[in-house]
Amino acid sequence: MFASDPVQGPAPLMDTTLDQLRSLIAVRDTGSALRAARLLDRDQSSVQKQIDTLNRNLGALCGEPLVLKQGRGRDVVFTGTGEALVEAARDTLENWRDRIRMCRDRAGALVVVGTTRFTLGALTSVGAVVADEFRRRDVELRIEHVRSKDVLPKLRSKEVDLVCGSIALPEGHGAPADCEVREFSRTGPSVLTNLSTRLLPGPEVKVSALRELPLVVPDHGLIADCLRGWFGGDHRRQLNIAAQIDAVTYGLELLCSALPVRGCMLVTHGIGEMVRDGRMATGGGLRVLPVVNDTPVRMQILTGAFRRRDDAARDGSHPLSMLWAALAR
Repeated sequence: MFASDPVQGPAPLMDTTLDQLRSLIAVRDTGSALRAARLLDRDQSSVQKQIDTLNRNLGALCGEPLVLKQGRGRDVVFTGTGEALVEAARDTLENWRDRIRMCRDRAGALVVVGTTRFTLGALTSVGAVVADEFRRRDVELRIEHVRSKDVLPKLRSKEVDLVCGSIALPEGHGAPADCEVREFSRTGPSVLTNLSTRLLPGPEVKVSALRELPLVVPDHGLIADCLRGWFGGDHRRQLNIAAQIDAVTYGLELLCSALPVRGCMLVTHGIGEMVRDGRMATGGGLRVLPVVNDTPVRMQILTGAFRRRDDAARDGSHPLSMLWAALAR
């Protein structure tokens, strides 16, 4: 069935794409095409079509389908074949990432840095420190916009060499074991609200009180991680969700719009300060209240620059090492 020549093989296998493999992994990790689509920022129909194609094509080659549907609202079940091919897909994607990274390192002429919208300013000042040396050595510094939910995933998948952004973690915890961090700040979140002082007097909001408030929340990212840390994996069932968003700017526009949406949006302390000081294009008229931890799990938002721990062994003259050292200064 399979030719020894690597460019030959059955058409269903040769037509399989890396994007299809990524969707297969996402469905396995999340349990459904709907949740995988949210994770990948795709339409559910697109992800489902890819899984159906893999199920049909690779299932025919292997003699067993990869996944079994369990009915509406229930997680899909992966067969033994499906589990094996998910692991093969992980190996394939990791191999490609490693090879691309090796080629980039061999050339030594490109450093890819990810940054969220709200940490771009910190990177700008650091970039000025290495700019002359990078120009002398003809090193390209490429900047990519990263959303908060993708800060560590983009780094771990080796799509970026260094990333500036924020993550949520319990108080007192350091960066994940596979990462090094240059800390900019550790703060608690803040609440932006258009609720009246009668409904939410202030001057602060206790975590335990969030259950009773109408919340504007994202599905993924550091705020979702905070809520998960405070209330557990089923936090959405415990909360009164007035609106679901995928970006801070959308939440600001929603709370400031003429729509009768009244609620509270959790944000980082830094974004709260920007709204309070009028440094955001939207958000005027919203009150900013600090969130006070009164639960056993005290969540913090760590903002900083992150790199993979295995990159710490690089020679100090490597462009990435130079940029990391500039961050320390």
